[in-house]
Amino acid sequence: ELSVALYRHLLGLPEGEGSRDEPGAGQDLNLLCCDIDAELIERARSSSPFPASISFAQLDIMDSGAREPLLSSHLRRFGRAAFDIGFCMSVTMWIHLNHGDSGLVAFLAFLASLCRYLLVEPQPWKCYRAAARRLRRLGRNDFDHFRSLAIHGDMAARITEILTKDCAMDLVCCFGSTSWDRSLLLFKA
Repeated sequence: ELSVALYRHLLGLPEGEGSRDEPGAGQDLNLLCCDIDAELIERARSSSPFPASISFAQLDIMDSGAREPLLSSHLRRFGRAAFDIGFCMSVTMWIHLNHGDSGLVAFLAFLASLCRYLLVEPQPWKCYRAAARRLRRLGRNDFDHFRSLAIHGDMAARITEILTKDCAMDLVCCFGSTSWDRSLLLFKA
C-alpha cells in the first residue's frame, strides 16, 4: 500500500486514479519494492494497480549473493547504474537486531553506494526494547545481537552520523517525526 501510495503521489495521481489498464501510465517512473517476506510480496504483486511500473521482489537485502544479481538486473533494464532514490522504511532496527552493529553499518553503506538520494525512517531505541520484550514474552531468546549493540540511544542521530561521516552522504532534510515518533531523514550522495 505504501509503495502504491508513493507512486501515486510522485505522479500526482489522486487516490483511485490510474490503473493497470492505462497504457503508458508512469512510464518514466519505475519502482522496485523489496521485502524479505515472500507472502507480503506476493500479495502486493497481485493487488498492484501498476504492474508495469511497480516491481515487487522477495529479497533478503543482507544476502549479497541474492541482492547483487536482482538489483543489477533491475538497474540494467533501465540503463542505470544507481537508483535515483531509495526508501528505507521501518527496516533499520530489524537489520540491526539480526546482523549487529557491523550489519547496520554495512547495510547503510550499501544503500549509500546504490542511491543518489536515500530516505530513511529509523525506529527509535524504545522500539528495539519493545521488540526484545515481545520476544521474551513469547518465551524465546533475545535477538542474537541485542545485548551487544554499541550503536544505540538516539537512532536517528546515530544513523545520520553513519551516513554522513562513514558514507559521505549529506543530510538534506529532516521531515520531522511520524505519528509513531520516527524521524524521516533525506540524504544525498
